[in-house]
Amino acid sequence: RTIEDLPRSAAELIASGEDLAELPGIGADLAGKIAEFVDTKHLAVLDEAKARLPAGLVELTNVPGIGPKRARALYDKLKVHSVADLKKAATAGNLHGLAGFGVKSEAKLLEELKRRREVPRRFRLDTAEDFAEPLLEHLKRCKGVVQAIIAGSYRRRKETVGDLDILVAARAGSDVMQRFVSYDEVDEVAAQGETRATVVLRSGLQVDLRVVPEESYGAALHYFTGSKAHNIAVRTLGLERGLKINEYGVFRGAKRVAGETEESVYDQVRLPFIPPELREDRGEIAAAAAHKLPKLVELKDIRGDLHVHTDASDGTATLRQMAEAARSLGYEYVAITDHSKHVTIANGLDARRLARQIKAIDKLNSQLERIRVLKGIEVDILADGSLDLPDAILADLDFTVCAIHYKFDLEEAEQTERVVRAMDNPHFNIFAHPTGRLLGERAAYAIDLERILKAAKERGCCIELNAHPMRLDIDDHFCRLAKDMGVKVALGTDAHSIDGLQFMKYGIGQARRGWLEPKDVLNTRPLHELAKLFARR
Repeated sequence: RTIEDLPRSAAELIASGEDLAELPGIGADLAGKIAEFVDTKHLAVLDEAKARLPAGLVELTNVPGIGPKRARALYDKLKVHSVADLKKAATAGNLHGLAGFGVKSEAKLLEELKRRREVPRRFRLDTAEDFAEPLLEHLKRCKGVVQAIIAGSYRRRKETVGDLDILVAARAGSDVMQRFVSYDEVDEVAAQGETRATVVLRSGLQVDLRVVPEESYGAALHYFTGSKAHNIAVRTLGLERGLKINEYGVFRGAKRVAGETEESVYDQVRLPFIPPELREDRGEIAAAAAHKLPKLVELKDIRGDLHVHTDASDGTATLRQMAEAARSLGYEYVAITDHSKHVTIANGLDARRLARQIKAIDKLNSQLERIRVLKGIEVDILADGSLDLPDAILADLDFTVCAIHYKFDLEEAEQTERVVRAMDNPHFNIFAHPTGRLLGERAAYAIDLERILKAAKERGCCIELNAHPMRLDIDDHFCRLAKDMGVKVALGTDAHSIDGLQFMKYGIGQARRGWLEPKDVLNTRPLHELAKLFARR
């Protein structure tokens, strides 16, 4: 808890020479372990403990209803040390009476195991990134590697990925293969050949590696980036021109005519380069052919963050710390949007505390240079469509971010009407994380977002693309619909710490998948334009 509440990460504190042992509840031994993990990404004592455990035993604890004690009992009594073993034991009825299992709990477990088989595990983009980037750097350091990149849905910036596809251009594949399969985090080598291999990491993430010669790198990158539907469309264009396009290159008969770069592949079918985020066969081919591809928004276009929390509610850093961190990112402005009073679990602000924060922001703005701190609030939309704070205090803010945090189980029509009524309040500016989903954890609540967007357009409100990788809400489909309907999209990280400000890159990926250009995104605007938009004029 002490580490979570720090205004800076443990890595930053260690790098600056801070002694973690001086922090409350952290002694010399724990401080040493933290430093070891920051430096090596491993803990020797943990690695030793894992080595003593049967392979797959820890995975059992990921099954609902199987905690550490039950997992140990299953191993000791039935020699169950994998999910596959667990399924066999449950199917055979061998769990009765063991570690609290009865007929009902055994049946429930079998149903859960069936569901897990039918729904392959997917990893959030940020989680996949934590595994992918160190592995990529590991491969880039291999002798003979010319280029290396992560392709597939990861490169297309899909919000979750099922596996990773790594493409390497190298002069010799054998060295790369050996370096790949011997990587520390590899748990299983599923397949290995001269130019391709598949491994499963300790996290359960499958990684496929393909090594190609330099002259085929562009064609292979196009092929392995996908999507499958996009590739089929491009290959069809090639066939119409007497060309064969595959991962090895572009061929006219037996002669290779292109393939070293992706641009050369597209050029052969008379198309400009199509950004990876658009490659879903959702109109990008026709747009490219007509020279009407969108000029997609980039991270450098963002002038500020419009959804940030401080320690006044449930954040970990102070007002000044968050403002200075935003300034260090080159932002012109940052919006402080702590929770309102209804979210008691997040220490939400009532009108009196918000008034104090407004004064604190005014004071801070008089002291800071090169950034403007905007006065906001993440105000709850109550069940009847009213807002959680009086209009009198909302009128003192620069803008509001309005959100649903309870009553997720309303019928679609009722939930939609709740938000539309809230939009009738002249102080409503941005509808935050509009579907309430948490990727891999909580499904979206029922709501008619098309009607919400129509109401937002009519009232001069905006819709949020929450850039937190747990949310990425709205999705790419509704980003594009917002664009088509003329509703501005506000990008906000929902940062609860200084590190959380870095989430903007995930929002940018989602925005690009949704065809958003700088003109479609609210916070590409300079400060004086924001004020006009927030006035709902």
